[in-house]
Amino acid sequence: MQFCKITYTGFEWQFFVLPFNLNKTCREEYLASIYGTEKDKVNCSFYFKIGACRHGDRCSRKHVKPTFSQTILCSNIYQNPAHDTNCNMSEEQIQAHFDDFYEDFFTELCKYGEVEEMHVCDNVGDHLIGNVYARFRYEEDAQKAVDNLNQRFYAGRPIYAELSPVTDFREACCRQNENAECTRGGFCNFMHLKEVSRYLKKELFAAQRNFLREQRRVKREKSEI
Repeated sequence: MQFCKITYTGFEWQFFVLPFNLNKTCREEYLASIYGTEKDKVNCSFYFKIGACRHGDRCSRKHVKPTFSQTILCSNIYQNPAHDTNCNMSEEQIQAHFDDFYEDFFTELCKYGEVEEMHVCDNVGDHLIGNVYARFRYEEDAQKAVDNLNQRFYAGRPIYAELSPVTDFREACCRQNENAECTRGGFCNFMHLKEVSRYLKKELFAAQRNFLREQRRVKREKSEI
């Protein structure tokens, strides 16, 4: 056995143990193919797919934080009143509470750049509860959001923002939950997303498109002067 050193785009250098009989090209292809999967014995597949792991710093596998990414994570931001045992709000009131939060936070994120997706976890595990994930169109806007949000507070609580390795939310989400078949409930280690009202989501992204279109128009007119 031997140690092979390889880089994965946007991440730190890692060490892997590989058979001697693989040539360099085969080694690199093999490592790339198993990166972030269950076969990868070095890096945590949950952190790679979801950007969070229930073991945290105690995890036996490495949590490789990206040096650049389109996606950001704001941990434990949304305080779902339904998780309070003393909550007496109706389902309609709880949905309205969430819609207000989604609109407020989405509007704030749009100040840093074009937001392509924003999702909020409905899980109750410590590493996922209230997590907000947002994917920007451009990596530099995601970095700008992280830099600024870490100096901000929301609802009287400090915001903890970081770049996230999540690139495909379909892989991060619990497919069993989407079919109402998840037996783990809120303690599932895959994302259970809280759904925002469709009309609101449609309105928010339409407003963002109109704003960006107007920005481009103004910029174009200034360049023609």
